[in-house]
Amino acid sequence: MYRDEGVVLRTTPLAEADRIITVLTRRTGRVRAVAKGVRKTSSRFGSRLEPGTYVDLMLHSGRSLDTVTQADIIAPYGAEISADYARYTAAAVMLETAERLTSEERQPALRLFLLLIGGLRTLAAGERPPPLVLDAFLLRSLAVSGYGMALDDCARCGEPGQHPSLSVAGGGVVCAQCRPHGAASVSAGAVRLLTDLLRGDWDGALRSDTRARREAGGIVAAYLQWHLERGLRALPYLERA
Repeated sequence: MYRDEGVVLRTTPLAEADRIITVLTRRTGRVRAVAKGVRKTSSRFGSRLEPGTYVDLMLHSGRSLDTVTQADIIAPYGAEISADYARYTAAAVMLETAERLTSEERQPALRLFLLLIGGLRTLAAGERPPPLVLDAFLLRSLAVSGYGMALDDCARCGEPGQHPSLSVAGGGVVCAQCRPHGAASVSAGAVRLLTDLLRGDWDGALRSDTRARREAGGIVAAYLQWHLERGLRALPYLERA
């Protein structure tokens, strides 16, 4: 038996009344566990194990899957977020990204866990635009996972300065001499917004205009999927109005 707190990333039906839940925990990392009987109306903790919920769990270790024996809600982020479509779709992308970035089970990922908690808490509060909250989470999550985007210096030669091109495959902005085939032109406003989101400068990020936000959002989505080497199921449903 062991105890840990975590965020429910995904649930999958199992048999007639059970579910397999995928959880990103604080100390253990990503864990898959069976929650028995949670699909029954009489279940003791079925509603506590929905995606986006921050829970305190008691689990029993198993060979391939652990078993949930107790679940208590710490914060019902999922329930608060689901009332708004823009926040709900942003949270869905966050949860799927967190699962993809933890490729191995039981490998602690504390920094990613804390970023996820912070992102869901901010979405639930509803005080900042969901697309900006999502892009900030994605940029920082990629950075702590070893895929940081170069925004201040050329990603290839390291030359400082404002560069008008960005290469997703190259790792960020590139100077004119290093610009590879397929690099895209990028506006100074979009680069400034990406930099503000990565550094957590919300005053600067909130001053950005709609055009810069849309451009930055497209860059982040392309960069994320390039490094994950596959698309995200939730991304096409994302609302970026």
